[in-house]
Amino acid sequence: MLQSCLESLALQTAADFEIVVVDNGSYDGSARLVRDRWPDVRLLALTRNRGFSGGVNAGLHLARGEYLVLLNNDAVAAPDFVANLVAPLRADRSLGATAAVMTFAHQPNLVASAGIRFHRDGVALDDRMLQPVADLPHAPVPAWGASGGAVAYRRAALDDVGSFDEGYFAYLEDVDLAWRLRLRGWATLLSPAAQVQHIYSATGGEGSPLKDWLVARNRWRVIWRCVPTPLLRRDWPLMLQYDLLACAQAAVRGRWTTVTGRIAALQQRQTLAAQRRQIQAGSSAALAALDRWLLPARPPWAIWREAQALGAVLRRRT
Repeated sequence: MLQSCLESLALQTAADFEIVVVDNGSYDGSARLVRDRWPDVRLLALTRNRGFSGGVNAGLHLARGEYLVLLNNDAVAAPDFVANLVAPLRADRSLGATAAVMTFAHQPNLVASAGIRFHRDGVALDDRMLQPVADLPHAPVPAWGASGGAVAYRRAALDDVGSFDEGYFAYLEDVDLAWRLRLRGWATLLSPAAQVQHIYSATGGEGSPLKDWLVARNRWRVIWRCVPTPLLRRDWPLMLQYDLLACAQAAVRGRWTTVTGRIAALQQRQTLAAQRRQIQAGSSAALAALDRWLLPARPPWAIWREAQALGAVLRRRT
């Protein structure tokens, strides 16, 4: 995957950018591949796997640019990806991030992610997933947040709110960062012309116990750290209802990682409470402005229907 990713970056129309590859403690020869075939790439070979959040933070610390573009190694970028992703940041200094469009690598006519949306029950989802690429807007449009798989951040915004929280390890750390940007008044824009083809969940595996456990735990990390108190007081019944349904379904299927992940978050409640106080104390955004972005909770049948549709798309890949 890394070879195809780097080949796509070598074809970018943008000028004056550097490529940093963070090898997250791998043992498959990836670091050697970069040294041998891509001598101009800056390689940071970590001695252990620090997860997505830790690996990206290491790369952000090493990078020198004013605009910081993240791209998963399981993605192939269109030639104008970098140029189209960074252009809105150059034009509008109120933007903290720009989100790219990620399509399914095996079905590139369908959107896998076009930013992140957040629901009142605490569920964060890839926006516009499974919509035809042809239906995307032609010009950049506001988005609640950006997926960490293909995004550009303004360095000044990260200096203001901090980078990824490494307590997540992987999954939903980009949702946490999107919340912190919103709380500090930084806007996010979707750039539809910035596109990549992405092998969906190539690392963790869709439906794997590891991904299931991390998502279950990290969901409550996001809620406890980031959701403002008035919104949390209003919406906690919806959040609890979602969790009860998820855990009941998991019990029927014998999928206990859905439960144990949530228990792990509960065990971290004191640490998360201290982090919450610090994050919320620094908030400068109007509560009404934050609330306008929150979408209604989906009914159970809509959740089931969306999961079935995604499963059908993923079963078609070889």
